[in-house]
Amino acid sequence: MFWVLFLVPAWAFAGVACARLCVAAARAADSPAAEQRAAVRHELTLYEAAFLAGGPRRVADLTLVSMAGAGRLLLAHTGWATVVDPEGRDEMERSVIGAIGPEGQQRIAPVRASAAATVPVRALAERLTAAGLAVPTAARLHVTGAIRQVRAAALAVLGLGTVALALHPADAGSPMPLLAWFALPLALTLGSLVIARAEIHSYTRWASPAGRRLLGTLGPVLHERDPLAAVAVLGVDALPDPRLRAAFGHGRTRQGQ
Repeated sequence: MFWVLFLVPAWAFAGVACARLCVAAARAADSPAAEQRAAVRHELTLYEAAFLAGGPRRVADLTLVSMAGAGRLLLAHTGWATVVDPEGRDEMERSVIGAIGPEGQQRIAPVRASAAATVPVRALAERLTAAGLAVPTAARLHVTGAIRQVRAAALAVLGLGTVALALHPADAGSPMPLLAWFALPLALTLGSLVIARAEIHSYTRWASPAGRRLLGTLGPVLHERDPLAAVAVLGVDALPDPRLRAAFGHGRTRQGQ
């Protein structure tokens, strides 16, 4: 029965992680982004659509692409951004220019990261959350953190069970009881992940259910008419210009963005 020393922490990891996931799910369900708060008709701007579809980084991407299309910014396929017009047309563009810095040139990856963390983007997130279109940051972080902990617990249970099985003496009889006891916490964690995928996966996204429905109004026809709408909803991979795609792809490859 030495394997009980491994079984106790396995159950502890599984129980704590699953309990945290339940608490996070309950809190998310009671968050201000409840679907009924978004009953009022809301016409999305492209910045709002970008945030709901891809979060702060998508807003930064949209701003960079918009400025490049208007000739106010040069985006090189090597992953560099160069300011052509230092006068931003709105607060998002001014944030990007500020992120590039006084020298007027900077790599795209750090510009995206800096611009995504600016006050205008946070204000945009707060407005969408208040309208019930975006999942509150705290709720999303709690749920995603809890899901990661359950995944880690599942791996821990599997690892502890494997060690216990490896140390099981050959003359100690069948290892089936050992396997059965470790299968229970493993089933608990894996079942929790399945339920989370089906029931609370929406709280790990940027848009609430109402926000996702509103995003659906920006259909394929609009994407074809307006490349910026395609970038907002689908990301920079929707860019028709391969050089622009290379500019963003270079930054993701080198900087892990």
